[in-house]
Amino acid sequence: MKVDIQTEHHWLERMTGDWEIIPDMSLPETERTTEWIERGRMLHGVWLVVEGHGQMPGGGDATTLMTLGFDRAKGQFVGSWVGSMMDHLWVYDGHWNEAHKSLSLDCEGPDWENPGQTLKYRDIYTLNDDNTRTLTAMVQSTDGEWKRLMQNHYRRINP
Repeated sequence: MKVDIQTEHHWLERMTGDWEIIPDMSLPETERTTEWIERGRMLHGVWLVVEGHGQMPGGGDATTLMTLGFDRAKGQFVGSWVGSMMDHLWVYDGHWNEAHKSLSLDCEGPDWENPGQTLKYRDIYTLNDDNTRTLTAMVQSTDGEWKRLMQNHYRRINP
């Protein structure tokens, strides 16, 4: 069976290639993001697979793997994320935000301050242009307010 390629799959295809984090020079050197490279590729135009490699801010090598696709039956983006720095499988349900030209991916994960409890998380991917993108990671606190955990800016390597 061949999957019909949708507009959503074409959006995912824009995240293929090699990307690096742009260091935030406004932060003190000790708080700047360490070197991180991500390589995205499509599986037959249907699934985006992104593998990341780099150093953790506190030191140590890390590898991540993300999958993203569009489930026509659900009418939404779906995916997963795993990282060598933790044993939690993050499962995404996502939607396109036309107003912000971004993809919001919702999931549930550990509440690091309260073991055994979970919180809602949201990763927001924005393609600023063909060669730059932004990842904003959010967490919903127990009072229902969304708070930013981190924000990374990426640029395509060898556009």
